[in-house]
Amino acid sequence: MYKNDYNPLCWIRGLEKGNVFIGEDTWIGPFCVIDGEYDLVNIGRGVNISSGSQILTHDTVWRCLTNSAYPKIDHAPTTIGNFVYIGTNAVILKGSTIGDHSIIGAGTIILENSIIPPYSLVVGVPGKIKRNIYDELAKMTKE
Repeated sequence: MYKNDYNPLCWIRGLEKGNVFIGEDTWIGPFCVIDGEYDLVNIGRGVNISSGSQILTHDTVWRCLTNSAYPKIDHAPTTIGNFVYIGTNAVILKGSTIGDHSIIGAGTIILENSIIPPYSLVVGVPGKIKRNIYDELAKMTKE
């Protein structure tokens, strides 16, 4: 298995192919899965990915359900902006884009091809935007 420099207890597929880009000062917790095997994963700088989280770029749903009559592995690039916090056991499905300075709550599932604007707090299954956190963040950085 390809070794990564982020956490020996996480699985980063596609890093060796050049499909996974991870910005500086990004932290990845143990037991995470980052799937760049079939498409690109772009993770910005200053991102924290909590334990057990998954960032995916492909699925085999239709191939499975059709007994391989649909032979393709569906895939799409997944992008995580800068300074994003991804909570424990969150799942970000293929084709999604998470905007800068967003929070993805623990256990949240971001459905495929979702676009999350910057400064969003997203929680739930499926993930729903609860509020914009821009003003809260601005107050914290002024103190």
